[in-house]
Amino acid sequence: MISNRHITKIIAVIMFFSLCLCFAAMYFSTGLTAAAGGKAVSMSYESELFDTDVIMTVNILMDEDDWREMLDNALEEEYYACDVEVNGKTFYQVGIRTKGNTSLSSVVNDPTTDRYSLKLEFDHYVDGQTCFGLDKLVLNNNYADATNMKEALCYDMFQFLGADASLYNYAEISVNGEYRGVYLALEAVEDSFLLRNYGTEKGALYKPEGMEMGGDKQDGNKPGGGGDREDAGGMPDFRDISGGNGGGPGDDIPDFGDFSADDFSNGEMPDFSNFSENGGFPGGDNGNPPSRPDDSADRKDAGDMPDFSDISGGDDGRPGGEMPNFDGSDGGDMPDFGDRADFGGMGGFSKSSGGADLNYTDDDLDSYSTIWDGEVTDTKKADHKRVVKALKNISEGTDLETYMDIDNLLKYMAVHVFSVNMDSLSGNMAHNYYLYESNGQLNLIPWDYNLAFGGMGANGGMGANGGMGGGSSDNATAVVNSAIDNAFSGTEFFDTLMENETYREQYYAYLNQLVEEYVYGDGFETFYNRTRNLIDTLVETDPTAFYTYEEYQTAADTLYQIVKLRAQSIEGQLNGTIPSTSEEQSGSDALIDASSLSVSAMGTMNTGGRR
Repeated sequence: MISNRHITKIIAVIMFFSLCLCFAAMYFSTGLTAAAGGKAVSMSYESELFDTDVIMTVNILMDEDDWREMLDNALEEEYYACDVEVNGKTFYQVGIRTKGNTSLSSVVNDPTTDRYSLKLEFDHYVDGQTCFGLDKLVLNNNYADATNMKEALCYDMFQFLGADASLYNYAEISVNGEYRGVYLALEAVEDSFLLRNYGTEKGALYKPEGMEMGGDKQDGNKPGGGGDREDAGGMPDFRDISGGNGGGPGDDIPDFGDFSADDFSNGEMPDFSNFSENGGFPGGDNGNPPSRPDDSADRKDAGDMPDFSDISGGDDGRPGGEMPNFDGSDGGDMPDFGDRADFGGMGGFSKSSGGADLNYTDDDLDSYSTIWDGEVTDTKKADHKRVVKALKNISEGTDLETYMDIDNLLKYMAVHVFSVNMDSLSGNMAHNYYLYESNGQLNLIPWDYNLAFGGMGANGGMGANGGMGGGSSDNATAVVNSAIDNAFSGTEFFDTLMENETYREQYYAYLNQLVEEYVYGDGFETFYNRTRNLIDTLVETDPTAFYTYEEYQTAADTLYQIVKLRAQSIEGQLNGTIPSTSEEQSGSDALIDASSLSVSAMGTMNTGGRR
């Protein structure tokens, strides 16, 4: 007979092993392991999906009619059901939709391509379903990036500094077994991202869209990102403007037909007083705009850029010098607004007054509606009050460590400034970032870097401070020497950090780390060579690519040189041999000369030769 003492020991052992099994079950069911320090959480998908030495494979299995319907109605950004094979493992009933802002509307308006960026939501139809722990996967189409590397490079730099940023990898995309090309795969900034970085899915997450540039509405619902807006924040549809015959814009819209190429020759904004007063559009009639293409006539997208191909007046269907030619040729260049050393010109757009610029205005929650409209997680008034309280204290320079994740924000600033990304807070666009609030402390999470390294200013894109980068100047020297001391000037959120000597020096230290350890060390070389070896052949054979293989090769070589020269300029700005503000750089002969390089060679918002 077993004694009571032995029975007690046996029961204790059984209970111990039972508890161990319970903990093991919890661990393996979620695919999570607690990381050192107890803050972040290690996720299975880090190695399963984002091992940058091995390209991801994604095969979308979807009803052909549903696939075509989704593409035909891309601006709606509605979810459809599909199955997805990721690295050989099949996930069933996954939500898929198109995504993007300018890239989305641009592809919609280009009849030669249907290469849309995509979002895969694994738990959209099946609660709790993940892809190795990942709830959402973003597949970017590399629009406006002939290098196919700019965005990946920026995320690699964020990772190098240990900043809170999405994981990345390249992915070969197929639909029902038909190869669609190589995309950039990103960890979406949602629940699994929060868990990986902060050890919790709690906290308030927002994606403000201050410029209302287009789609990429937040999932779920909310007006946030444009969910309930008919135009999803796109360019206005002038069809709704009345006043002229036939419903045209009448006298309210200036007639652009009085322009000539000479009006742009001196690098200044033309005098709008010379506009005619009949309210007509070039190529229109009696004040009416030109007819829209048949395939879009009935769309209520209100966000499409007008198709200028239908405007006639000159040879080859061009407006005959009345409208500037946006392709950068024949004296029809976009106006050159000057050689601002910070890669900007005259401010054309202003930041949102809805709080997306992160400037404190008052205590009225309605003053920050743009932030609340962009909610990703469900938030309440109490959450909003914490954000406003933080912005107020930040503007006053009060107890900054309580209200800001300072170390991460300084890393964000360093990479952002190094990469010269004007499609963002630093370019007056007031978008392309996530705002995360936890226990009253604010943090920024980076997003959307396909227009980094001056891409927003190439061939008519937006430059710094909202200025238009002149297509004729294509000023690589300005990009390379973009000033490090006032890149975020006018944004109290960053100005407060720069005004603090300790934080400013820490920011400089992170910039120096990028220069000395990443670029001059082996970080950049490793990234560049690994990436070229992985994607060169894929880009060459990509059936939906925006750019030719030759354009890609030139672009990749240009990016390499731009990064090297950018490091040299930042090194000089840090040691004082090169001015570090745009004002001081004006007229300086100490700047790094990059005049032999073309920013637009790395990609423009007009895409490339394969369109």
